[in-house]
Amino acid sequence: MFLGEYEYKIDPKGRIAIPPRFRGQFMEGIVLAKGLDHYIIACTPKLWQEVSERFNTLPFARSKQRRMGRIVFSSSFSLELDEQGRVLLPSPLRQHAEIKESLVIAGVNTYLEIWSKELWDKEQAQMEDDAWQIFEGMETRQ
Repeated sequence: MFLGEYEYKIDPKGRIAIPPRFRGQFMEGIVLAKGLDHYIIACTPKLWQEVSERFNTLPFARSKQRRMGRIVFSSSFSLELDEQGRVLLPSPLRQHAEIKESLVIAGVNTYLEIWSKELWDKEQAQMEDDAWQIFEGMETRQ
């Protein structure tokens, strides 16, 4: 389970450190992809395989599914952490997430999100404003 938020800076070579407490979960590699809200998704290869398998059940005859496949998979990168627990953020993903220097890595249960510090601050403010509506709209199990 990935929890918490961690601030880092991108180094001159475009690498970021993965928080030490999570590095063991990425021993088999890390998959980075565009998130829908201008962030980068970071997940384990196992989780990415599950996403891929679910995607494979969708009908390819539909244009929305084909386009979704292009969005998801063409912007994805399978990478390895270096000996110091860093990973290179590919340029297309840095541009998508508007990451220039400071960033935040947020744990989101089964995956990580990598945000520019500026966009994360805006997202945090929006979440705080909308929290009551989000939780009120959730159904509870009985």
